[in-house]
Amino acid sequence: MTTICVDVMGSDREPSVLLEGVAKALELDPQLKVLVAGDASVVEPFARDHERAEALVTTEVIAMDEHPASAVRKKKDASIVRAASAVRAGQADGLFSAGSTGAVLTAATFGIGRIKGIRRPALTLAAPGISGKKTVLLDCGANADVQPDVIVQFAHMGRAYAQVVLGVDEPRVALLCNGSEETKGSELALSYHKALAEGNCGFVGNAEGTDLLAGTFDVIVADGFTGNVALKTIEGTAKFIVSRVKAAAGESKRAGLGALMLKPALKTVAGELSGDEMGGAVLLGLRAPVVKGHGSTSAEAVASGTLACARAARGQLCERIAKACEKAE
Repeated sequence: MTTICVDVMGSDREPSVLLEGVAKALELDPQLKVLVAGDASVVEPFARDHERAEALVTTEVIAMDEHPASAVRKKKDASIVRAASAVRAGQADGLFSAGSTGAVLTAATFGIGRIKGIRRPALTLAAPGISGKKTVLLDCGANADVQPDVIVQFAHMGRAYAQVVLGVDEPRVALLCNGSEETKGSELALSYHKALAEGNCGFVGNAEGTDLLAGTFDVIVADGFTGNVALKTIEGTAKFIVSRVKAAAGESKRAGLGALMLKPALKTVAGELSGDEMGGAVLLGLRAPVVKGHGSTSAEAVASGTLACARAARGQLCERIAKACEKAE
């Protein structure tokens, strides 16, 4: 059995939504056990009603608008803090939370701990591609400023993720830049390019923004500032297209009929771009798998994230990352 700790507090949704997702995950995976962290009135009834669920009762919650580091230090009994501690203690093999990104990052980094030699954990997302092939993007926002050697670590972690989760034998790594030529980019980007070229990490050159959803590369690396801007741009573009289609649908019966026919396809595309299919972003570089869901997550995304976390644990993702980075030193 694989045990995943799910923090059901702290997101923008009611705990019942997250519990619904946990129930779906348990139904889909008979080899899954879940440690549900949250208020007693929320988690104890759920644990009583589900054979492979156990309650981890906590008394505090870290809200989205709280300062992450300060809140993690002060609220020792917060659900995300206790969840991370449970993983470190061996009560669970991985962690899923849809709480504050900063709180999840801080609690997991200090509670679970980094893999030896890893300087910075990175938020990682498997973006959909036109060709049907997914592209691993990291960092999506955990580290705004990183040095070239950290970018190389990101490349090794991204390759391990692509191998374990996406089944790619020899992942091709690219650097997100403003041009495909190796001479393009800022001084920092050029230093990243040089380090990656010398880093024995499957680096094949620069990727442009248009490559993010093209499936051209298996892994695209960036600092957290650049990666987060790129990700938010994709999400914003998707919302714009959907809103325009809805507006056009109201202009005539013919347009409305066309929009109705396209609705299932648009819903599928929106789900892919939102990360619901994978359950959220994976925090790589820690001693156990951690999946960070959207604050406004859905039950389907919670189920997907919990199952993805279990797959990562079974595939020994963290151990493979540790070995990859050890060889690179």
